Amino acid sequence: MLKTALVTGAGSGVGQACALGLLADGWTVGLIGRREERLRATALLADAHDRDRAVALPADITDPEAVDRLFAEVAARWGRLDLLFNNAADTMPYLPTEDVSAADWHRVMDSIATGTFLCSRAAFRIMKAQTPRGGRIINNGAPSAQMPRPHSIAFTAAKHAVAGITRSLSLDGRRHDISCGQIDIGNVTPADRPQPAVRQPDGSLRVEPTMDMRHVVDMVRAMAALPVGVNIQSVLVMPSSMPYVGRG
Repeated sequence: MLKTALVTGAGSGVGQACALGLLADGWTVGLIGRREERLRATALLADAHDRDRAVALPADITDPEAVDRLFAEVAARWGRLDLLFNNAADTMPYLPTEDVSAADWHRVMDSIATGTFLCSRAAFRIMKAQTPRGGRIINNGAPSAQMPRPHSIAFTAAKHAVAGITRSLSLDGRRHDISCGQIDIGNVTPADRPQPAVRQPDGSLRVEPTMDMRHVVDMVRAMAALPVGVNIQSVLVMPSSMPYVGRG
């Protein structure tokens, strides 16, 4: 049977890597992001025999009407949706709370929390109605969904919202065979630059340990491969020596 997945933020980073992993596992993958050229570049990174199952679907996931059009296209194209990976996120520089603008607050919250809600709502509508019914939603949280970093109030609040969305979707999806889990991802080794120093709770700057992206991809692939009725509710993948508990 056709296995269909959508990955938001698929033009780079975690979204790109996980989309390629799902393609390698035989999924048909809708690549979602604002910039179509980046999505097409992602598709070209797939093995030649997988590329025909990668479809660029440019959309702004913070726009309710754009999200509705996107999922209507998915339903018309494939007739079903089995997996949604909510990964897209805008970030901002670390700033003291008093220096965070309302515009930056709304931009970060919209890209992470509102985008996750809008895409999940649309996915629920398809997954409840399709035959066989049900599906899976995986949300990209962050260690900040549990423990904040200094000077990160907007990002921390948005990722805490994602944790609440994950739990609500998991509860509301039970009767419809819709599972929802969350992956919190620690420091991943940058592909194109040195790892930057990060502010610590004591005020110092430190270059923290990182891990290879493949560990994140392997976990998302494992979550996606579970049968309906089995769920990984929450998982944290991080370098063992990365500051996390107490952030120190």
